[in-house]
Formats: sequence, C-alpha cells, structure tokens
Amino acid sequence: MAYGERISILRSKMKMTQEELAKRIGITRAALSHYEKDRREPDYETLEKFADFFDVKIDYLLGRTDDPTPLGNKNPYDVTPETKTYIVAEGKYNFQDDPQVTGELRELLDTLVTLPTDEQKRIIEQALVYAAGLKAKNRSSEK
Repeated sequence: MAYGERISILRSKMKMTQEELAKRIGITRAALSHYEKDRREPDYETLEKFADFFDVKIDYLLGRTDDPTPLGNKNPYDVTPETKTYIVAEGKYNFQDDPQVTGELRELLDTLVTLPTDEQKRIIEQALVYAAGLKAKNRSSEK
C-alpha cells in the first residue's frame, strides 16, 4: 500500500476532511490531495508532521512496515497531545469505543452526556478544579 493511500485511510479514520488535515499540519489542501493520490511525494518534514499527527511510524507511512504503532506506544488510545486535543475538540472521540473507559468512569460519562451542555461544562469545570487541588496536595505531600 502506497503512502498516499495510508494517509487517506488515517485521515478518514479520524473523520477529517482534506481541508481540516491540511490546516492542522500546515500544508495546502491541494498538496494533501496530491500526496493522497501519489502524484507528489511529501518531504521528510511533512512526513514527520503526518506521523506525529496520526501517531504512527514514518516507516508505516512509507509502506516499510504494516505496524503503524510507534515504538513504546502499543495502545491505540495513547496518542499525541495535539491529536487528542483535536479528537476531543472536534467531537470525533467516542468514549464508548475506548477500552480504557470502564467501570465508574464509564458510568460517569454515560450520565454526563445526558445532561444539557451548560451543566456538562459546569461539572467538568468543577471536576478540573477538584483534580488540580488533589495534584497540588499530592505534590506538597511528596516533599
């Protein structure tokens, strides 16, 4: 499988348009289209941007391996902070598909999504403040 097809498949899996992906990695939509159709080869810097964004090996993009997972990253939900931010911000993440979301966390999220948006935001803000307090407390007790 050629690099263009792999880039296209990864983009589709994230439910992104060419325009969205191009903007995220700093290239034009036309350039991305040429890469996906194997009409143009991305330079190394652009390959790095694709690999970092999709959290895959460059060798995977180039077709040298069929294993897209970077070394030391064997969980598909462990992605780069930039990718995680995009997935969550754009509503492309579904916690029900995440095997790490189980038990009480799943119950909490199931309940949270049934609430009106303003209440969701209020609860999330309160939870973040509480979590920040716990982190600070743990840091001070470690000293």
